[in-house]
Amino acid sequence: MKARRQMKIQEIITKEIIRTQEDLADKLHLSGFDVTQATVSRDIKEMGLIKVPSADEEYRYAVPNEVHPPNLQDRLKRVLRETVVSINDTESLVVIRTLPGNAHALAAVLDNSNWEEIIGTVAGDDTILLVIKPKEAVSEVLERLAGLLG
Repeated sequence: MKARRQMKIQEIITKEIIRTQEDLADKLHLSGFDVTQATVSRDIKEMGLIKVPSADEEYRYAVPNEVHPPNLQDRLKRVLRETVVSINDTESLVVIRTLPGNAHALAAVLDNSNWEEIIGTVAGDDTILLVIKPKEAVSEVLERLAGLLG
């Protein structure tokens, strides 16, 4: 039952914009799954779902490897401007501090922006660690981020 429910969750969030756990629970109910908000919350955590910006400047649930629309650069610029508190670097690492609760959304957009120099991100609640390769590219990444921040 759990596997079927989680497959349905993935189907729902890839076909529709789901902003809240309650929205997702309602869609599951319409699909014949009797779930509570707590069950939906556990499924979201187990599936590793993230919130990403949607076209209307709100956030929606997404699968981490989901392909994002072509206006990703505009979203990256907007999310950077709305959430970044500070950016620091050392060697081959860049640390981005965000407003609380925003690091995952920004990291997801950065992961999908296909910057060759960023080989990975690690996001907490308000901190993102960018791993840059080669380390000489850190200054280029910082310049690009600064340009997007305006």
